[in-house]
Amino acid sequence: MIKFLKYFFQAIIVYLFFIIGKLVGIKLSRIIFSSIFKLVAPTFKSKKIIDKNLSIFASEVPNINKKQIILEMWENYGMTFIEYIFLNTFRKNSSHIEFKGDENLNIAISKKRPLIFVSGHFANFELMSMEITKRNIKLATIYRPLNNIFLNPFMEFLRKKFICKNQIKKGLNGVRDAIEYIKNDFSIALMIDQRVSEGVKINFFKKPALTTTLPAQLALKYKLSIVPVFIQRKSNNKFVVEFQNEIKSEDFHDKLKLTKKLNEVLEKMVMRNPTQWIWTHNRWK
Repeated sequence: MIKFLKYFFQAIIVYLFFIIGKLVGIKLSRIIFSSIFKLVAPTFKSKKIIDKNLSIFASEVPNINKKQIILEMWENYGMTFIEYIFLNTFRKNSSHIEFKGDENLNIAISKKRPLIFVSGHFANFELMSMEITKRNIKLATIYRPLNNIFLNPFMEFLRKKFICKNQIKKGLNGVRDAIEYIKNDFSIALMIDQRVSEGVKINFFKKPALTTTLPAQLALKYKLSIVPVFIQRKSNNKFVVEFQNEIKSEDFHDKLKLTKKLNEVLEKMVMRNPTQWIWTHNRWK
């Protein structure tokens, strides 16, 4: 009952924020909610997780400015949060996007096989699937439903309407759905930076972390290439979407070796822009 009430009041606050955002517009909303997140979010219980995660990161990347990373992370988090109510604007326009690595994507597409697109929670991470579908690539996206039963239906509506209409709920049934989509020539997109209970412990910044092997399993089983996608928010609130070199499944014969490679790719993404990665995930629990 307590959790039910907690989710209910959380949803009321979020919907109120969305209404305010819609009324004041995207430019002012970004300023308001990046400021709110910077002021309020550091008081949440995730502070210990962030500190632990950054300590692990600092052991591999010395001389980082932890305070600056945390501050800019919450700033980006606040903007990404309020941008959900403006996904329609992103869907209809491309002026906010700069692409890099189009040649990498074209090479992968030229094989006329489905692809596995992977990324992490960088900048506005929802843009990966949106921009792929805007290129008329048949795509299904794996997502993790929100715990909040009052918010999740609305978020699923936004994702299906503006990001990718083919949404696959994470879990065993989701794996079956992903296989069916691949058999029907759909590519699959998913985030690989969250801890998953059904994962395998593989080093991430030299410390074992439960990691999903799903992209490796799908790629090896159906002989597909994996295309990493890096997203970065620029100072003018435009975004760079970068399609990196494809990772060919035929170069690997083991899901653990391929998953290790994906973690290495993800590490490089984090090192390139640690201020826009979400450090609140309990990655090394």
